[in-house]
Amino acid sequence: MDEITEHTITDILTPGLRVVFCGINPGKSSAHTGFHFAHGGNRFWKTIWQAGFTARQLRPEEERQLLDTGCGITMLVERPTKEATELSAPELREGGRALREKIDRCQPRALAVLGKQAYQRAFGVSKVNWGRQPQRLGETEVWVLPNPSGLNRASQEALTAAYRELNEALEQADSTV
Repeated sequence: MDEITEHTITDILTPGLRVVFCGINPGKSSAHTGFHFAHGGNRFWKTIWQAGFTARQLRPEEERQLLDTGCGITMLVERPTKEATELSAPELREGGRALREKIDRCQPRALAVLGKQAYQRAFGVSKVNWGRQPQRLGETEVWVLPNPSGLNRASQEALTAAYRELNEALEQADSTV
């Protein structure tokens, strides 16, 4: 079995971003390449482009260009797995604690956690709806969006619509400032 425990994937964070997308953990392809959402079946890059966050569809190796769009990426758990279901509840809880610290430091306008179950376990919340959450982390709005993994059965249209709702909420907030 090809067990990967080390990787070179790093957070793409800076203070004052519009949104930080928080994946659950790196998949094996991402761990091998060193880039977020690198598996060919992952729909993250297509989804954020179709939702209006980027002017064109970026490739995983262009991930640092996200900072130019006011977007960042982090992950709940650093341990790579084939499927997120391999993560333990303690790993996700610890990931939630570490994520709160990251968000406290960079204070983006929004945090988008990509996956309901991951959000529930990381933040100890029992009932979660898609979209904007009642909880905030400091001044940061929290959103829960569908995970773009190819293992998620959501259609591309549904993914794009959910992410577009966040982008439009941020644009609307921009226009009222």
